[in-house]
Amino acid sequence: MAIVIDMPKLSDTMEEGVIAKWNVKEGDTVSSGDIIAEVETDKATMDVEVFDGGTVLKIVAQEGDAVPLGGQMAIIGDEGEDISDLLEGGSDSSAKEEKPKEDKKESSSDDKSEKKEEKDEEFDPLFGDLDEDESKSESASEKAEDDDDSRLKASPLARKMAKEQGYKLSDIKGSGPNGRIVKADVESFDGKAAEKSAPVKEQKAAAGAPSQNYEDVPVSQMRKAIARRLGESKFTNPHFYETIDIDMKKAIDVRKSLNAMDNVKVSFNDMVVKACAVALKRHPKINSSWLGDVIRVHHDVHVAVAVAVEDGLLTPVVRNTDTKGYAAIGAEVKELAAKARDKKLQPDEMEGSTFTISNLGMFGIDEFTAIINPPNACILAVGGIRDVPVVENGEVVPGKRMKVTLSSDHRVVDGASAAEFLNTLRQLLENPMSMLL
Repeated sequence: MAIVIDMPKLSDTMEEGVIAKWNVKEGDTVSSGDIIAEVETDKATMDVEVFDGGTVLKIVAQEGDAVPLGGQMAIIGDEGEDISDLLEGGSDSSAKEEKPKEDKKESSSDDKSEKKEEKDEEFDPLFGDLDEDESKSESASEKAEDDDDSRLKASPLARKMAKEQGYKLSDIKGSGPNGRIVKADVESFDGKAAEKSAPVKEQKAAAGAPSQNYEDVPVSQMRKAIARRLGESKFTNPHFYETIDIDMKKAIDVRKSLNAMDNVKVSFNDMVVKACAVALKRHPKINSSWLGDVIRVHHDVHVAVAVAVEDGLLTPVVRNTDTKGYAAIGAEVKELAAKARDKKLQPDEMEGSTFTISNLGMFGIDEFTAIINPPNACILAVGGIRDVPVVENGEVVPGKRMKVTLSSDHRVVDGASAAEFLNTLRQLLENPMSMLL
């Protein structure tokens, strides 16, 4: 008995999947547990396996196709089995078989194909229906044209448009059957004529026209999810922002000392992640979520770290972050970031965060604000470490400063609570050895 392989739900927020790659082709034999396809979801590229064996009778969705949840991907069954009743649309296959016959009939007579094209073009959003009276008037206007134009084949709509634009049909190359001029030819001729020549006045007028040199890039599943989630966050959560400047001189010294040890590699981002985790334990209001009827205060600290990938941002989660040291955090972030860039992150590695950090300091950004990552109540935007003059003991000396900005959901967090968290964060980073005790 034939079985339909439907698009499975591969992540909690998935609404459709794109076929990234087929590992089988029609006629192949598959067994239970075989990976038949790779599907791009809103979070990662996931494997799709079959639970029943058989022959691949039909590949319904091709590579690059977006398939909604539950939509048909393929059909497997016994070789030679009739699957027409399983295909979406019922008897689509028989309709496709009959199509060439219809084409053959149409191509047997140029006059018939021309009449069909005229009928297709008799309605246009700009000009409406060309009724019988209008067709007659078109015929009369054709007789009034010069001999060259009257001998050319053109649809009534194309003649009308050419006349209104002041074009001669003899200057327009037809793309229809037997060189017939259709609406699209008149439209494209307009563009070509404008490019070839134009008085200075016309060129100035065209300067404000839309760009003619562009590329439409298909929106990936990940980018669709980012657009949807962040749009909802920005326009649903009442954001407010607070920024604080942190002295990073001691953090720089401690990092140098740690990295001088064997098998240790600590980044400034690792130190920020650890400091946030410790501060979140002291300020649980920041480690919360808005759930409508209740505010959920999380007792576990799971920090998500934003990772830039080709299609946008992914936020893998370091779980129980407050219990881990610099080195452990660094190793885990590095591993998760590599999996994110290779599109190998699993859904459970990106779910369950209680707080998010976005660091653009390595890109030379001094300060920015970030959009909250739902269902978190807050996100921290981390800028780069700057060389700036600072005043110490009444003297101007070289300083190492870093700005961080906390974006907060005002339904959960008040300004004073956010400020207290940032001050604790500053104290921890300005005395990083305290986090090692």
